[in-house]
Amino acid sequence: MNISLTMRDTRQGVIITALTVLLVVTALVSLTTGAVSIPVSDVFVILLRKTGLITNVSVDSTHELILTTIRLPRIFMTLPVGAALGVSGAALQGLFRNPLVEPGLIGVSGGSAAGVVLMIVFGGALFGSTDTLFYHALIPVVAFAGGALATFIVLGLGKQSGKTNIAVLVLTGVAVNALAGSIIGLSVFYADENQLRTFTFWTLGDLGGATAGKLIVAAPLLIGSVAVLLFQSRALNAIALGEAEAYHMGVNVERTKHIIVFFSALAVGVSVSLAGIIGFIGLVIPHLVRVLFHSDHRLVLPASVLGGAWLLLVADIIARTLVAPAELPIGVMTSLIGAPFFIALLMKAKLNNQI
Repeated sequence: MNISLTMRDTRQGVIITALTVLLVVTALVSLTTGAVSIPVSDVFVILLRKTGLITNVSVDSTHELILTTIRLPRIFMTLPVGAALGVSGAALQGLFRNPLVEPGLIGVSGGSAAGVVLMIVFGGALFGSTDTLFYHALIPVVAFAGGALATFIVLGLGKQSGKTNIAVLVLTGVAVNALAGSIIGLSVFYADENQLRTFTFWTLGDLGGATAGKLIVAAPLLIGSVAVLLFQSRALNAIALGEAEAYHMGVNVERTKHIIVFFSALAVGVSVSLAGIIGFIGLVIPHLVRVLFHSDHRLVLPASVLGGAWLLLVADIIARTLVAPAELPIGVMTSLIGAPFFIALLMKAKLNNQI
């Protein structure tokens, strides 16, 4: 038994290490790729110069400017957003024991989007300026509040005889998303041209708006949410056996539900406030991890963190290079990847009489 556990832990360690290496390599490719290509050697020199490890080696000033003001901040936003979306999807799928559950399907993204759009359109009138640190700090709070409200409504209405009915849950999510869409539509009706332009780019997903102010506020919330969700692996493993079994194993199921829903809503809400609506990361990555590796949440959750960050990086590289020097919206790229995958999952579930 101990040998079996050791072998499994070793295998999980190898998988996590491999995914970490893949993520680092992809991040390096992202730093070198774009409308202006930067040699790998220049990337290392610039990074070492910024850390003060070397001072006597010169590099192209244009390359240094692009790397430090555009690509590095973009990486710093892409990694936590992708990680948060990946682990949120994995935690929600484990909680509801269904691979079709995704933050966007149960209202998190829609509620967060409605909150942010309200801030975009009416925030200036309420707070006088949209360039203050207070305004930027309030956007993640509003996004989280909208996502949490929508999710708890869906979770509450999705219960039947004390248990979560997945069919009712998804249908309620559709209704809540429709309500969020109507709120967004009404807000757009009152928006001026500048607000409408901001809203349009934001709803398509945008990783190019990374600033130090946004990251200072959002990064701790994202990292904290991811950390809390990672600690739910034991509870999710127990819930996978059934709620009654989990209860007898000492798991407070209702408390676990509220923790996962709360911090998933926080992670997705902050991600939406930073980068707009980016779908399907939380659907594709957890499912791939389960299919390729194992369904143990001690592996699924950390692998989804790394896989979510990796997939968003890959989508960003494609979006920046496919029509260079122009740039495709990142939300379009993730939807092009995720929508066919979701249809395939539905077809598989239908063939297996799971829906």
